[in-house]
Amino acid sequence: MEHVAREITKDTGLCISLSARPSNIGTRFHNYLYDELGLDYVYKAFTTNDIVAAVAGVRALGIRGCGISMPWKQEVIPLVDVMDPSAKSIGSVNTIVNDHGRLTAYNTDLIAVRTLLAEAAVPTDGDVAVLGSGGMAVACVAALREHGFATGLVVARNERTGAQVASAYGWTWRPRLDDARPRVLVNATPVGMAGGPGERELPVDDDVVCRARTVVDVVAFPSQTPLVRRAIEVGAQVVTGAQVIALQAARQFELYTGVRPSEDQVRRASEHSRT
Repeated sequence: MEHVAREITKDTGLCISLSARPSNIGTRFHNYLYDELGLDYVYKAFTTNDIVAAVAGVRALGIRGCGISMPWKQEVIPLVDVMDPSAKSIGSVNTIVNDHGRLTAYNTDLIAVRTLLAEAAVPTDGDVAVLGSGGMAVACVAALREHGFATGLVVARNERTGAQVASAYGWTWRPRLDDARPRVLVNATPVGMAGGPGERELPVDDDVVCRARTVVDVVAFPSQTPLVRRAIEVGAQVVTGAQVIALQAARQFELYTGVRPSEDQVRRASEHSRT
């Protein structure tokens, strides 16, 4: 069958992502669904050394949607017009929607993690620790609080941000895990990320993983991080970064286009994004 190229015109909607280390995961995910659903959009990943000018460009050029990754999840807050409760409640943004020059910020990471915790019925009768204090860690702590963890531990080397996150949610901060062996372990650091300095490492001692009942790793690429592989080996319940990024991207897709893809379409788009 002859392949017919999709025509891009002046009316084609443009959505982008801004990341310090762009990947093709979101680009392939969104473009797959545009083709699948016959939507006149195109998606492209970018990086920048001027986030203020980049967001001004989103507004000025009529770019419909913009995904925001670290290190700009807090920096973009003064650059938007409206903060949706999902972003306002945690002071962190990962999605901007442009309605004719009016920029609204969301946090679909929070929505995704909260949903996955509920779907997995993660037990709340044990202790929990979140590694990291960046925007994704904040989303995880907020989601865990909403899921039923009134108290927990934020483990971060940065005392200022770590203590700030912990204090905001009534949790405790430590610079190291030390002798804690949480039943629920959440990695919201880059350790295990492909191409990073710790891509082959565990973010904690092996004994910590072996003692955990549930492990959540928000690192999306690869889907089988060292932590995820080890958690599976020891029989822990696992929520992966691949699940998080697929669900948050599906919510972004709906915000940008007004179309909600089916679970099967999201699954196939997620699989395609990793081929």
